[in-house]
Amino acid sequence: MHPTAVSETAERLDSGIADLAGFRDPDRPGWTREVFSESYRASRDWTMRRMQDAGLEVSVDHAGNIVGRMAGRSSSAPAIVTGSHTDTVDGGGRFDGIVGVLGGIEAARLLRASGATLDRDLLVVDFLGEESNPFGLSCLGSRSAAGELTPGDLDRQDYRGVRLGQAYRDFGLDPDRLTDVPWARRPLHAFVELHIEQGPTLQQRGLPLGVVTAITGIERVIATFTGSADHAGTRAMDDRRDAMVAAAEAVLAVRAEGCGAPTHGVATATRVDSESRSPNVVPSLVRMQSEIRSVDSTWLSGVRGRLSQEIAAKAGEHGVDVEFDWSTDNEIVHAAQSVQDVVASSADALGIPWMPIPSGATHDAVHMASLAPMGMIFIPSKDGKSHCPEEWSETADIALGVDALVQTITTLDGR
Repeated sequence: MHPTAVSETAERLDSGIADLAGFRDPDRPGWTREVFSESYRASRDWTMRRMQDAGLEVSVDHAGNIVGRMAGRSSSAPAIVTGSHTDTVDGGGRFDGIVGVLGGIEAARLLRASGATLDRDLLVVDFLGEESNPFGLSCLGSRSAAGELTPGDLDRQDYRGVRLGQAYRDFGLDPDRLTDVPWARRPLHAFVELHIEQGPTLQQRGLPLGVVTAITGIERVIATFTGSADHAGTRAMDDRRDAMVAAAEAVLAVRAEGCGAPTHGVATATRVDSESRSPNVVPSLVRMQSEIRSVDSTWLSGVRGRLSQEIAAKAGEHGVDVEFDWSTDNEIVHAAQSVQDVVASSADALGIPWMPIPSGATHDAVHMASLAPMGMIFIPSKDGKSHCPEEWSETADIALGVDALVQTITTLDGR
């Protein structure tokens, strides 16, 4: 790419990131722009204008996904899709998801500027509400596109008692038509998502690009420990049924499970709550919440049995009963080898060093993988920080990611 074009790409990316960062909730930390908020609504208007400025035909589907279309020679040919999301977590940063949307728009702009006409349509998508939210359901837009949003999901309530279906309605969307989207009715050629790594591996290896191999599966558990309440000053230490001690043992068991995991397996105790609110009462009821992630299906499939057995045994040593409520948040999703190969060969053609890398975070790509061969391109995250105000990726790395995305789209188009 000509140096002037590189400079212009960097300037557009910088200005876009800065502009989107201006749409934030001033009463929350970081760059908070949560789904269904007023700041999110305003930012979507900006995103649509940005797509139009790049020459894309813009529409919003019934699920609330913003779609920018660059017409190809055949509108009936399966389309190539790229994109990500522009909502953030509470206290989030400026790059998670945003890089994929702005990068997709920039890729379309560069293709148009080069005079290229693809054989098929290119769709650049800003998926509605990818991040976790008060309704406890992430990837709203891509989940709808894949036909995986259920009527039961719409009955979920936030902390105010507002139903998800009502939140859609208040946002100007019809909850009764959320599955009335064209994705499943139109075959797709491929889905490629440009994203920040959200971890430290690329920076530690000194590499500007990662070719994603798989997206982690997620198991979650709430363990409820039941002991016996007693006066903390009069009940002897060896005569207690202390639910907090059993929960503490469980926290260490969760950590040990993660430390003993194969490549990219992690286990985190995320929350401990005690029914006791007094400093002089031995806790009788404690709940511990944990999350386990891995792209190794053998290890992840056995984690329920291993942890349940270990935690129950430790609790029994303290005379404490324990019950487990396990749930699978995500299955492991592998990137299509065909798309991985194209991303890798595109990076090689551009002289961009890369490495294969799993994703420890979930993405819209998880749900789009049910509709098309899926791949992801990672760029480095400074110090591996994400979901926080310190989240940062260098513009030069984003621009390289865009170059790889353009080459990937062009190559996929010819296959």
